[in-house]
Amino acid sequence: QEPFVADEYIERLAWRTPGGGSRGGEAFDPKRLLEEFVNHIQELQVMDERIQRKVEKLEQQCQKEAKEFAKKVQELQKSNQVAFQHFQELDEHISYVATKVCHLGDQLEGVNTPRQRAVEAQKLMKYFNEFLDGELKSDVFTNSEKIKEAADIIQKLHLIAQELPFDRFSEVKSKIASKYHDLECQLIQEFTSAQRRGEICRMREVAAVLLHFKGYSHCVDVYIKQCQEGAFLRNDVFEDAAILCQRVNKQVGEIFSNPETVLAKLIQNIFEVKLQSYVKDQLEEHRKSDAEQYLKNLYDLYTRTTNLSSKLMEFNLGTDKQTFLSKLIKAIFISYLENYIEVEIGYLKSRSAMILQRYYDSKNHQKRSIGTGGIQDLKERLRQRTNLPLGPSIDTHGETFLSQEVVVNLLQETKQAFERCHRLSDPSDLPKNAFRIFSMLVEFLCTEHIDYALETGLAGIPSSDSKNANLYFLDVVHQANTIFHLFDKQFNDHLMPLISSSPKLSECLQKKKDIIEQMEVKLDMGIDRTLNCMIGQMKHILAAEQKKTDFKPEDENNVLIQYTNACVKVCGYVRKQVEKIRNSMDGKNVDTVLMELGVRFHRLIYEHLQQYSYSCMGGMLAICDVAEYRKCAKDFKIALVLQLFDTLHALCNLLVVAPDNLKQVCSGEQLANLDKNILHSFVQLRVDYRSARLARHFS
Repeated sequence: QEPFVADEYIERLAWRTPGGGSRGGEAFDPKRLLEEFVNHIQELQVMDERIQRKVEKLEQQCQKEAKEFAKKVQELQKSNQVAFQHFQELDEHISYVATKVCHLGDQLEGVNTPRQRAVEAQKLMKYFNEFLDGELKSDVFTNSEKIKEAADIIQKLHLIAQELPFDRFSEVKSKIASKYHDLECQLIQEFTSAQRRGEICRMREVAAVLLHFKGYSHCVDVYIKQCQEGAFLRNDVFEDAAILCQRVNKQVGEIFSNPETVLAKLIQNIFEVKLQSYVKDQLEEHRKSDAEQYLKNLYDLYTRTTNLSSKLMEFNLGTDKQTFLSKLIKAIFISYLENYIEVEIGYLKSRSAMILQRYYDSKNHQKRSIGTGGIQDLKERLRQRTNLPLGPSIDTHGETFLSQEVVVNLLQETKQAFERCHRLSDPSDLPKNAFRIFSMLVEFLCTEHIDYALETGLAGIPSSDSKNANLYFLDVVHQANTIFHLFDKQFNDHLMPLISSSPKLSECLQKKKDIIEQMEVKLDMGIDRTLNCMIGQMKHILAAEQKKTDFKPEDENNVLIQYTNACVKVCGYVRKQVEKIRNSMDGKNVDTVLMELGVRFHRLIYEHLQQYSYSCMGGMLAICDVAEYRKCAKDFKIALVLQLFDTLHALCNLLVVAPDNLKQVCSGEQLANLDKNILHSFVQLRVDYRSARLARHFS
């Protein structure tokens, strides 16, 4: 039995044998175990022989059965071939019979068709005779329940009558035409009644009869008219139209043989009558009196109409339903869309001007005219080259003349204009129209608001020698920076998608680049002049607070202060300005402006220290001042500025070091790379410089 493991089998055999335990012990008997193994091997050999004989017998039986099966298969193949031959013969016979039957059928049909036509013609002649006699006796004309059969007959008679000469058969032709018209009216009336009762089956029957009549289109018109009765009762005509079309779409296929044509005609009727009338009422009311409401209504109506069109695209309206619906929409809005952009630009211009004027009026500010032309251009070039204020300084009383509310309003108006432009502009005109809207934004936001505020801010910067000057230009910088971020966001979010694949993209990018560069020039100029004013304020503080006796006290042994009052006030002023700069700018601009201020601050302190003579105690006080200035410089977080003040602090050590150590100090790490004249200029500030000993040591 599987799985068979020889070692385990022998082990079990040994355990079953008395005295054959493999673990040894007193009872172990190897002879007995050997005897058991020999006997067991003999048994296995006998079993193997028996099984081998059985296998041979089975193999012989299998070979015998295989031969019998092969013989049987051959016999079946022969029988199958015979059956297949019989089947082919039968198939040929059936084909022959079928051909004969078809031929016979054609002959019968050839005989029967003329006979049926003759019978039909005979009936028509009978009915025609009744019209000739002027008396309709047949039951088909007198029984109202047989209107379907009467309609079929009169339709055929009407066709025949049209071929007859008028002079001989004018009377009968008129009678047939009259009956044709009466039956047509009866059928349409029956269709109308069935529609009111909601009998779809009857409507389908009547419509099928009317299909061959001239009044079939009138039947469709009646159906369309009755469908709309009571369908437009709510205020939302677009939703009503969608619901109506959905309901009719389910029904029209059960009534008419050409449902897509009927549904398309219904939709055309809704667009040309209901929607066109509704749109006209909504737009004409505000077209000349209220441009804002007119544009809002136009955008809303056009959007809702296109949304309705998208819903109707689900229905079967024929081959090119996209073009069909587009033509219907165009027919409604063409008179409004062809001059849309002119209305948009006109409204945007007046609205933007009003927003700005309302803001300046709230500030009681009369907007100054910033001239253009030869003299103004000359002033601008001079100011850019010399950075000097040209013209009198204007006191703005801390007003930046920049308003985020105004900016948000202008951007919101422009955003809505971009959305309307995207929806209402023809695809070929979209980039051009979007560029015109962008130009309006640049004119009113960038030129009329930001640029005007920068010009006013520049004019409001006092001269560098003014005392107690209030510096508001950094507030202008802060607000202008915020506004630029908003402007750039709208450019990317709302303008770029409209022009990204057109030549107008490069034009817009260039316009944006030019306006930003123009603003940056004025911002840089204003910041530079503001920094000059800051340095001027520091000069005034130093001039008013610093005394010559600060660094050359009368009593060298009775100096109680750690640093001078001038140093305290200057550091306090500088810290306020540093904080203001950090709050007014962002990114690398902060570091750039702080580095420039720090360099100028260092130059001011350096030149200020050069104006005094220093005693030993005065030099110590100067070192304390510079240490405080250096602590203030750490607030800048600019490595260069801190390095400059570290060097200045090291230079001030020359004011107090012993004459014998001067050369050693000058060759120190911080002073070794400085020009010897700079070192000499500081040593000269010592009151004991002229002593022969000091001069000798420094020479």
